[in-house]
Amino acid sequence: MKMRTAKRGIGSALGMLLGTALLAQQDPQFTQYMFNLLALNPAYAGSSERVSLKALSRHQWVGFEGAPTTQTLTVHSPVFHESFALGGTIMRDAHGPITQYTFMVDAAYRIFMGEHKLAFGLKGGLNLFQGKFAELNPQTAGDQVFQQNVNSKLDPQFGFGMMWYSDRHYLGLSTPKLLRTEFFQTDSLAFVSSPGQRSHYFLTGGYVFDLGLYHKFKPTFLVKAVEGAPVSFDLSANVLFFEKFWLGTMYRHKDSIGLMAQYHLSDDFTAGYAYDITLSPLRNYNGGSHEIMLGYEFGKKLKGIRSPRYF
Repeated sequence: MKMRTAKRGIGSALGMLLGTALLAQQDPQFTQYMFNLLALNPAYAGSSERVSLKALSRHQWVGFEGAPTTQTLTVHSPVFHESFALGGTIMRDAHGPITQYTFMVDAAYRIFMGEHKLAFGLKGGLNLFQGKFAELNPQTAGDQVFQQNVNSKLDPQFGFGMMWYSDRHYLGLSTPKLLRTEFFQTDSLAFVSSPGQRSHYFLTGGYVFDLGLYHKFKPTFLVKAVEGAPVSFDLSANVLFFEKFWLGTMYRHKDSIGLMAQYHLSDDFTAGYAYDITLSPLRNYNGGSHEIMLGYEFGKKLKGIRSPRYF
């Protein structure tokens, strides 16, 4: 897939980006995933033990034309009684000519096991796909891949997950998008639509260790698997200073390294920022990736629940 461009290197990089979008179709990735797991795992719903709102905006490969941008808004809370929780996720993900909107409702049932909880979650909703392929300028005139716009293709979506956690640790397994989504409906583009969007599987975990009286250390990991793409993983390490300020670093396998920080402005309000640098040759064409996250929690806390939350 080759595009007209003044710079051959940028054209090749854009080709790789669109090829990934059409063939592998990895779900959006987040550097600060450990502070908002609901987008990945519906079993996370209710874990804050009160109403929790999180908004995140990620701008990947800044300065690169057609680079991915992702915005998410999540909310979740226990309802009716402590064992049941509900939540919702709204996500917009754009890269190149492709834009997707996801609207999901999350539900979790939690089994209390002393200080630990075992949660099972379901996620269901709709995925709206838009592709402005006809606006591109292919090098080969009449290339049928670029003759069709997809203005609004709406598909149902479903996912599930489970999580075992306490105040100090979590371990989760999930697939937030289980149903396959085909991007094109015409038979003439069957060779393109056959990959579609495939199921993604996530394994996440983390633990909080004490570093003396006033500091905490939290290593976390995220393993991602999808058919047609290599298994990938993220490793991160964060230190909490005086129950107020998180500072950490991350490594995404063969992809990027970065730094992150989060500050608890109050017991209810948090603000976070992350910056990562690409390790592949694509780093020559972009200024890195930026991610901003805001969180707000309200409602009565359950007895014994500490503030701030460690994940």
